[in-house]
Amino acid sequence: MNFINNLNNIDFNKIIFYLTSSEIQETLFPVKVVFSAIFVILMGIIVFIMSRTNYLKWLFVQDLTQFITMRPFGAKRITGQWNKVLGRLEAGAEAEYKLAVIEADDLMDASLKKMGYDGQTLEEKLGKLTSVTLPNIQQLLEVHRLRNNIVHDPDYRLTLEEAKKAMDVYNKAFQDLQILEK
Repeated sequence: MNFINNLNNIDFNKIIFYLTSSEIQETLFPVKVVFSAIFVILMGIIVFIMSRTNYLKWLFVQDLTQFITMRPFGAKRITGQWNKVLGRLEAGAEAEYKLAVIEADDLMDASLKKMGYDGQTLEEKLGKLTSVTLPNIQQLLEVHRLRNNIVHDPDYRLTLEEAKKAMDVYNKAFQDLQILEK
């Protein structure tokens, strides 16, 4: 209670007058100069470091690209990778079909991660999606299980038709998520 009474008795005008007086300003001038110099040096260091990194440039380019094209950043690169995956189906070898399914699954996993879906596995990431976001989510889960069979069972047999069906499911998912360029 005493503290509150003392606060009421303080004349703030006197304090402001004292702080703005020329006496205190002259005394604090060297301190102001030192702190201003430290501020300028630290700001210079920050600007130098930020100009040396590509982080701000990357963020700016990413946002601008997404805004102008109305497509996720990196869609062109992902489309190129997807075309390479599809090219594996033309090789005519079962090993290439298997590799195509594995690479398509990895591409989907990386794309979902880049879109901000958290999870250790693709199944966990797909669990965060709804059928509204991705209408063929059940088919995608089945194709992911196919990929797991390929990876964990070296004797698993994959036909060209099965591989094409899997690629169709991945392609539909990529189209629904608007990841691939048209």
